[in-house]
Amino acid sequence: MSENGSEHGGYNVHWRRNLAVCFAGSFSTLIAMTLLLPFLPLYVEQLGAKGHAAIVQWSGIAYGATFLAAALVAPLWGRLGDRYGRKLMLVRASFGMAICMSLTGMVETVWQLVLLRLLIGFAGGYSSGSTILVAMQTPKERSGWALGVLSAGITAGSLVGPLLGGAVPPLIGIRATFLLSGGVIFLAFLATTFLIKETPRPPAAKTKAASKPKSGWSQIPDKRPVAAMLATGMLLAFATMSIEPIITVYVQQLIEDQSRVTLVAGVVMSAAALGAILSASWLGRLADRIGHWNVVIAALGVSALLLIPQAFVTEGWQLIGLRFLMGLALGGLLPCITSVIRHNVPDGVGGNVLGLSISAQYVGQVAGPLLGGFAGGHFGMRSVFLGTSVLMAGGAVYNWIVQSRRARHMVLEPGKP
Repeated sequence: MSENGSEHGGYNVHWRRNLAVCFAGSFSTLIAMTLLLPFLPLYVEQLGAKGHAAIVQWSGIAYGATFLAAALVAPLWGRLGDRYGRKLMLVRASFGMAICMSLTGMVETVWQLVLLRLLIGFAGGYSSGSTILVAMQTPKERSGWALGVLSAGITAGSLVGPLLGGAVPPLIGIRATFLLSGGVIFLAFLATTFLIKETPRPPAAKTKAASKPKSGWSQIPDKRPVAAMLATGMLLAFATMSIEPIITVYVQQLIEDQSRVTLVAGVVMSAAALGAILSASWLGRLADRIGHWNVVIAALGVSALLLIPQAFVTEGWQLIGLRFLMGLALGGLLPCITSVIRHNVPDGVGGNVLGLSISAQYVGQVAGPLLGGFAGGHFGMRSVFLGTSVLMAGGAVYNWIVQSRRARHMVLEPGKP
């Protein structure tokens, strides 16, 4: 085995070490990226926004700018990773995010804040790049478990970040908090640079890729499974985020002590994430054993059922329990989506196609709050839960149909891989 690593049966012999570094790096960078949520409106006000409406508007623009930019460039970074190496994309993302996050603590106007948030989206994507690297370099029979572990780290970072964001700024100040975040991401950059081992692509493969500049999509033999997973990833993000805008108002109707509304709403929002953290690796391991697609269908179906009673709860603890159970059901969904894509695309374009998957999830993250807020405001908050339940049930049926048709097709063509 060479110092740089070698591949055996289509996987990197250093995949366990790479997984550990990607887990730690994704966890730390997600903390740094999300800890601004509690104090972003305060920072916007410090930068000169006047009035409640302007503060809320600029906070939304600044926060959403990162997701918009990331959605636009995710396929590009995936394609470049296929060509020049996926480790290089992680090094680029962590270094760019460290610089931009540190500079965010030095801005003087709201426009500069929005610009840097856009640059973070364009330059970043460490967790999505980690997902691509782990998916493409892990043995296929272990991919569900490995991606489940990574997903748990990503979700945990998103959960811990806002908690630290509420505790750190009062101690050191908002601007120093951004500088601290940049320092944490820089540590992830150092770990990525010196600890991740990636197998160099064979020169023949590079030459072939250069002589045939086909798009990643055109090189997929059977596009049906991949299309189904792109739609499912978008649906998952949509279903998760569609509830977010109405949680606080919904909780307000459920509890008598209005001073506890924000506390209960925060617990409700965290319950699903906690459930996902606990179940991700277990469901990934189960999927490796019984089939990733089976877990996808079951998770969508169970979540559709759990959304129905959420529309009719009468106590805050009931909503917390149901959201936790829903998180348990959905915890393995993203790892399974990534694994199905990994099993159905050629190695040379895996990063490109997984980049499309990440973009589809960002679309769901943007569309979910918009449509959820619209439906809740015009048709009542119960309509959001029930409408999302219908969408999840439809996704389960759609995936079952695609899986059944593909299974029949493979039986008819036994020679097809």
